[in-house]
Amino acid sequence: MGSLRRPERRIRSDGARSRQAILETAVALTTLVGLDGLSIGRLAEEAGISKSGLFAHFGSKEELQLATIETATGTFLRDIVRPALALPEPSMRLNALCANFLCHLEEHPGGCFFVAVNAEFDTRPGVVRDRLTQLHTSWLRTLEAQYAAARAAGLLGGDAEPEQVAFELNAYLHMANNMYVLYRDSAYLELARQSIANRLGTHPHKVAEG
Repeated sequence: MGSLRRPERRIRSDGARSRQAILETAVALTTLVGLDGLSIGRLAEEAGISKSGLFAHFGSKEELQLATIETATGTFLRDIVRPALALPEPSMRLNALCANFLCHLEEHPGGCFFVAVNAEFDTRPGVVRDRLTQLHTSWLRTLEAQYAAARAAGLLGGDAEPEQVAFELNAYLHMANNMYVLYRDSAYLELARQSIANRLGTHPHKVAEG
């Protein structure tokens, strides 16, 4: 019995690795062709597997789309949110959330996954749009919470409502994404850094370094 169980565990492990590799390919492909353009055939070709092999992991296009969103969410949390929230002060955390987002753009020429798919699905009701709405709301609430905490601690001045500041910061970040992807010019990221620094009353290099 023991000799039969070891290969079974290995197969499950290999299957998990294969699924993760497929989803990472799906995330990268989505920034180029869109989530709706993420067809089983195109992804199978990019991932180097058969369509039947892909169907073994995802039973439908919608299931693939949702799994791709969750994989992109994990990357967003790992690269942008968690490092920022690990910092000791809320003003540092807020600056780092913005700085990490901009650095993420430099490392992903296709731009932010979520900026692209939010624009693609914002007028299309369904579970995919619902999930994207939840994630975007969570991001805005994170910005709001860090600004409110920084202001309460006397680390940032001003009397604007947290919702207003979060809206403005997010607008700067999204505009930086759109301009950077369109022109492939990092000068637009620097403009965003300066705009964020002006809004928060900080030095732009501190924002950039996070």
